[in-house]
Amino acid sequence: MSFGGLKLSLTAAVLVGVAAVIWLYAATFPVETPATGAAMPKAVVVSNGRIKLDPQQVAQTRDDRLWPTKIQSLLHVDHPLAYGEWVWNDRSVPAGKQSIRVDLTTQIISVLRDGHEVGTAVILYGADNHETPLGRFPILSKSADYRSRAYDVPMPFAMQLTTDGVFIHGSNVRLGSATHGCIGLPQEFAEKLFEQAQRGDEVLIVRS
Repeated sequence: MSFGGLKLSLTAAVLVGVAAVIWLYAATFPVETPATGAAMPKAVVVSNGRIKLDPQQVAQTRDDRLWPTKIQSLLHVDHPLAYGEWVWNDRSVPAGKQSIRVDLTTQIISVLRDGHEVGTAVILYGADNHETPLGRFPILSKSADYRSRAYDVPMPFAMQLTTDGVFIHGSNVRLGSATHGCIGLPQEFAEKLFEQAQRGDEVLIVRS
């Protein structure tokens, strides 16, 4: 979701209700969002920069077509993320099963650990003639210093999703750029995700 060239973080996108898919904070006190000027429900920010969902809100994330796991908490991101920006905060989040959600509509990746969002960033994805596939993909392999055989370009911190060459990898995330179907991440974020991700971790790619 784009506002004035900025991309909305998953936290803000979820709270606003991306494509009317989910409305997590209905029936609470509305406040005005600085990004859009629209009314959005007021969220309760708990310690360590996290927004905790109540059981009713968690239940709304059970649609496995849109969410890789039930969401327990979201990062509190206080501004729309711009190209190249990212947030990582896993303080107080215990070790657990990791999954990744990529939303091509909002251009946002969300890294989840047992349902708690620990990282988010603006992404690049495939151009019209090289579309990024939708669906669920396990991470097949990892290579910190991979180079594309098809295009002869570096793809640092590469995590392979498909046998025909779709990867998550570090990229120069900037306005107007696209990939040949891969998910491009800011370099430092890609490195951090690469360190945390394991073969077999599930990646869900959706259009919200």
